[in-house]
Amino acid sequence: AAMLRELRRRWGSYKYRFVPWLALNLRRQRRTLRYVPESSQDKIIADEDVFETLLKIFKALFINDFNRQADILALLPEVKYQYLELLTVEQKSKVNSCHHQSQHVFSPEEVLFNTLGFTVSRDQSSLVSAGTGVFVTKGFVPKGTVVSMYPGTVYRKHEPILFQSLGNPFIFRCIDGILIDGNDKGLSRSVYRSCSRRDQLGPFQMSDESWLTATPQNPLAVGQYVNNCSHEKAANVCYQEFDVPGHFPVELKQYLPNIVYSHDIESHLRCVVLVTLRDIKQGEELFSNYYTVVS
Repeated sequence: AAMLRELRRRWGSYKYRFVPWLALNLRRQRRTLRYVPESSQDKIIADEDVFETLLKIFKALFINDFNRQADILALLPEVKYQYLELLTVEQKSKVNSCHHQSQHVFSPEEVLFNTLGFTVSRDQSSLVSAGTGVFVTKGFVPKGTVVSMYPGTVYRKHEPILFQSLGNPFIFRCIDGILIDGNDKGLSRSVYRSCSRRDQLGPFQMSDESWLTATPQNPLAVGQYVNNCSHEKAANVCYQEFDVPGHFPVELKQYLPNIVYSHDIESHLRCVVLVTLRDIKQGEELFSNYYTVVS
């Protein structure tokens, strides 16, 4: 009897992420859809703000990893000149406190802190039986800040995700029915790696595979581990969908933790970011609402 109750409890929390169940119950179960009034368009902050934040941190990561970018920069002389200028300015500002001009390479977490003023990382959740969670481990995050990204393979409607969805608690459903599979294990992992390598153009990587490992090169790419809020722990972040614009710098796409499943899709890449609903201090865990109502 106890085992049946436990199985029922687990199914109760998992079924909202099980794609075949969703397909059968969408009309009857409004809870499976995030309700968003038309006027809000699910935007806590403007797309331009999301774009600028991603540009800021990705550029900082690129400059920090400058010595490894030679093959890319050889094909983009104008871009190389721009980054060399940025690097020169950065080195000049440090010359007073540093006796040598050689570039110091920081960890991705240090780059995040130096750029946006905080770090986030995975650790044991403060919720009982919740497993892994995401915490602000250093610094301070103001309200209305992009604090994390939801990595994974992006599936449009009618694309095959049935087998990847089995036993998978990491499938995120966008408002328009697009699905993002944020599982870093098993079949999901293999599909992401396959799609990522398929889309690579010479030295240009169109996405970031490193979120599948314990040391992601994009330190924001841990959003799939943010736990759902509870009665005791209110939501302090909200999911926001963001389509990567066509003018996104090609040299920075290597930090995008998403890839489209179908190669022939011409539309923009869908990303999901997590935006803070209030100020968040060092040591706090991030909590979202899977069924966010934005008003």
